[in-house]
Amino acid sequence: MNHKVMESLRAYLKSPMGPKTTHFWGPMANWGFVVSGMMDANKSPDAISGNMTAVLCVFSMLCMRFAWMVRPRNHMLLACHAANESVQLYQLSRWLRHQWNLQQKETVAATD
Repeated sequence: MNHKVMESLRAYLKSPMGPKTTHFWGPMANWGFVVSGMMDANKSPDAISGNMTAVLCVFSMLCMRFAWMVRPRNHMLLACHAANESVQLYQLSRWLRHQWNLQQKETVAATD
C-alpha cells in the first residue's frame, strides 16, 4: 500500500497539473481574491466599489471558462474562480442593497 501511495505522489508531482507548473501555482495565488472578499464581508457596504466588484465578477467568469476549456482541464482554477464568483456576487448584492437604501433615504428626506 505504501508503494502505491508513493507512486501516486510521484505521478502527481510530474503531472501537467502538479506543483511544478503554473496550473498549480496560479490557482493557489488566486485564492487570495476569495480570502480577501470573505474578509471584506464584515466591513461596511459603503466601502465596496461597485465597479471593481463587477469587474471581478466578469474576470472570474472568464477565468472559469478558460479553466474549463484549456487542456488539460484546470479544476483547481475552476474551483478557485467559482468560489471568487460567489464571494463577489455576495459583495455586489450588499453594495446594491446599500445603494438602494441610500436612495430610499434620500427620497424620504426630499419629500419631508
